[in-house]
Amino acid sequence: MLLPAALSQHVRRGLALLASLLLGTASPLLLLATARAADRLDVRLDGLSLPIDLHQLEAWSLDPTGSRNELGIWLELLDSSSREDLLSLLRSPLLPDRGFALQLLQSWAGRQVLEAVGELFAGGKPGSGVLLLTTLRERLQRPEPIRFVDLLQAVPTPQLTLDLDGLLQLAALWRRQLEEQTLALKQLRDLPLRLRQESETGARLAAIQPDPRPRAIALTVAHRPVPLELELWPAVAPRQRSWVLLMPGLGGSSAQLGWLARGLAARGWPVLMIEHPGSNEAAVRQMLDGQRPPPGAETLPDRLADVEAVLAAERQGQIPGLGDSVVLMGHSLGGLSALLASGLRPAPGLTRRCERALDVIPLINISRLLQCQLQEVPLPEQASARPGTLAAVVSFNGFGSLLWPGRGLERLKAPLLITGGGLDLVTPPVSEQLALFLQHPDPRSRLVMVEGGSHFSVVRVKEQEQALWRLGDGLVGVAPVRVQELLLSLTSDFLSSVDAAIPMAPQRRSRDGVTAYVLDGASARRWRRRIGP
Repeated sequence: MLLPAALSQHVRRGLALLASLLLGTASPLLLLATARAADRLDVRLDGLSLPIDLHQLEAWSLDPTGSRNELGIWLELLDSSSREDLLSLLRSPLLPDRGFALQLLQSWAGRQVLEAVGELFAGGKPGSGVLLLTTLRERLQRPEPIRFVDLLQAVPTPQLTLDLDGLLQLAALWRRQLEEQTLALKQLRDLPLRLRQESETGARLAAIQPDPRPRAIALTVAHRPVPLELELWPAVAPRQRSWVLLMPGLGGSSAQLGWLARGLAARGWPVLMIEHPGSNEAAVRQMLDGQRPPPGAETLPDRLADVEAVLAAERQGQIPGLGDSVVLMGHSLGGLSALLASGLRPAPGLTRRCERALDVIPLINISRLLQCQLQEVPLPEQASARPGTLAAVVSFNGFGSLLWPGRGLERLKAPLLITGGGLDLVTPPVSEQLALFLQHPDPRSRLVMVEGGSHFSVVRVKEQEQALWRLGDGLVGVAPVRVQELLLSLTSDFLSSVDAAIPMAPQRRSRDGVTAYVLDGASARRWRRRIGP
């Protein structure tokens, strides 16, 4: 996946500094030196206040060898690599892509994160995050480049204080969450599940069938100024009672999930994919060009209206009849759309839950920002899928733990398949997929955890140069295509079990070195007990 070229080098350096800081490999002096304020920055740690003169810091950044002030002498004690990283950060323009930066500041999620970061620069004083955010927005309106030290000098206050205790607590929380996720996966491996080696027979049979070909459909809808783009994959040999309505995630496209539509169509399920304007790949490209704010949860009402319009068109014959019942299926935000389209709405008390959840910056589980944004999003009351016509809901890397706590999914009157990946830091498997699955009492529902899978394992990009983001293996996960092949097989088996009214057996499924764990309610509760409180 790719960042704007102007941001790439700066972001890599910033992330390297952040990673070294959070992983405990940076010098304590580097922690002090990477944050500063108007004329002076006070760094507070365990009750001590350590002042840093920003003018001395700026002089050192411009001429480290010629600057012999007190701060410069201390900074010379840094190891050479840390010193070079710090110099690079101080000298590089901050957010050189102004259009993108301004749009980011206009988004709900961007404001939450930046305001929370800003609170660290005033010892936790309320409103300090807004002050830093306002200053950044004002400086971005000017033509001259902005450096980090320039921003802090521009804050209209004689002194800022870096809450180093809060920063260290945030780092400790991140490390603890990573450790807990690692231990949880170890407990998952120890569950007594029957091993089933994935057979290639299904793939061979599918290969014998004629290759499915998609058909483009333009559906006129009342809530959009232009027709809704759909992609219909007819079943090669129709033999299933249900059909699949497939929704990409935030910033996704139908092309990225074509592998799934093609595979399900080859196995007998007609698939209809929706291209959601405003939250698709084109919208993200516009964001990167500074033409619009980043799309978020505010796009859900239009997404649900899209689903309602498609289901109505299928019932009324505007789209060829596809089956007796529908499977609502989606990735990430598309999975949340599927749950909401089934008729679910957030449980009361979301504001209170979000106040607790967003008490710290969500470095892990970014989905909490989207969930909490729903406080400000008016969702339609009417359910999209009519009772009796909903065959199942499938959510890849799904989330909703803040929306439906406790027994919030009891109102879902259809079996649920929810999948996750052991490397997913956007929707972590324990806090999101497991927590959500445990609330659904339907004995046909299943939870699938893929070892080595990530939040992006479901996304397939044919041409690397067409990718919007470029991520390392740690975020993409292991062998995405092999993960996708295993997920296709498991999804097909789950849908077959729903059609046949025979629950899918709990098991450990392995194929080409990729392992997935299929859990029913009992095995999921056993995993939860092993993880501990």
